[in-house]
Amino acid sequence: MSAQEQRDLKIAYYGDDFTGATDTLATAARAGLRTLLFLGLPTAAQLQRAGPLDCLGIAGAARAMTPAEMQLELTPVGELFAALQAPVVHYKTCSTFDSAPHMGSIGAAIQLLRPHVDNLFVPIVGGQPNLRRYCVFGNLFASAGPEIHRIDRHPTMRQHPVTPMHEADLRLHLAQQGLPHISAIAYPDYAQDDEALERQLDTLLETETPTAVLFDIGDSAHLAPVGRLIWQQAQRQRLLAVGPSSVVQALAAHWQSSLDTQPATIAPADGPVLVLAGSLSPMTARQIKAASSYRQLPLDAPRLCEDPAYLAQMAAQIAGLLRQGQHVLACTASDDSERQSARPARALAPACGELLAQVLEAAPLRRLGIAGGDTSSHAVQALQAWGLSYQAQLAPGVALCRLHSDQARLDGMELMLKGGQMGDESLFETLLRGTS
Repeated sequence: MSAQEQRDLKIAYYGDDFTGATDTLATAARAGLRTLLFLGLPTAAQLQRAGPLDCLGIAGAARAMTPAEMQLELTPVGELFAALQAPVVHYKTCSTFDSAPHMGSIGAAIQLLRPHVDNLFVPIVGGQPNLRRYCVFGNLFASAGPEIHRIDRHPTMRQHPVTPMHEADLRLHLAQQGLPHISAIAYPDYAQDDEALERQLDTLLETETPTAVLFDIGDSAHLAPVGRLIWQQAQRQRLLAVGPSSVVQALAAHWQSSLDTQPATIAPADGPVLVLAGSLSPMTARQIKAASSYRQLPLDAPRLCEDPAYLAQMAAQIAGLLRQGQHVLACTASDDSERQSARPARALAPACGELLAQVLEAAPLRRLGIAGGDTSSHAVQALQAWGLSYQAQLAPGVALCRLHSDQARLDGMELMLKGGQMGDESLFETLLRGTS
């Protein structure tokens, strides 16, 4: 990037999984920010090819990493962001904040990235109303179908196979991850005038010297005052902000960069479509059940992880169906809860990545969908690609992106990355049929 392009840059973010990183990509692009998501640490040549950006993202997999693995992952990211001098460095978490001291620790991420900014103020933005995630008085709530649940009583998140959520108060949840003193500003405080709210924050930072400050987001109207506080502090010194895509939403609301009201339409798929579903969530299960246009192939998860011959056999079968022009939905999900719990969760995501790499080598595609946060991260990392740009929105939190690759067979492929709970039941059919 040139010196002028660095001055244009407002936000540099790291997504702790690929699906969440694409949600932030979509959020920033729809707010009018020139945005590109890199699928790893960008080279100088890739930065040059990207051109001037307002928002630069890096898609990672830190949510599925131990603190030691996160140190190797995030240290060079912090160094790059320091060199780029973006006023806001955003560590993008899931809107459900699923994490644990031993896996995907948000506390560890803050400790690793904090030395690469100047401002002692670390805002944590809780809640993302457009995804029906809400943080009030420090406690996190999330939807499951039509119902809203406290996160520690959420039917999916309380029994997440890797990072189950047992605490709804995000201050206590993150204290377990090495952040012992988190202050908070609750949503009723946003009713104050601007100067009073600024004084409250300044006093809090001076008297409490917190490791971070948690901001409630219980309604979209709460975004702008939080964005104003973050941006004012970032103009004084570069800072680290933590949270879901609502961090970018808050800044855009302060800048009055309203999201597009007429989103781009999506044309029907030109050729066969593959969906690879590694998510265990109930919503993904309903989406699979509703995907009547696909040839559905169940994948034996333990064998996929342990038997290279089985993996190659399934890849060849999927590729053969795609070459025949059939749409394919390959899924590891099962109705057998005992088998699900026995599934080698950490080994499954990279196995799905290897499966996808073999399929695309044999049967190039123009449109691909991947369901599951960890599955998406590892599957995309298995591709020979370096970036994603936003094309259109399939559903709240689910973007259709364009893949950037030096490989002609991959460059321009349309890619949907979906977290387990995102989208409605018809999402996989919408991916196929489009929205036009």
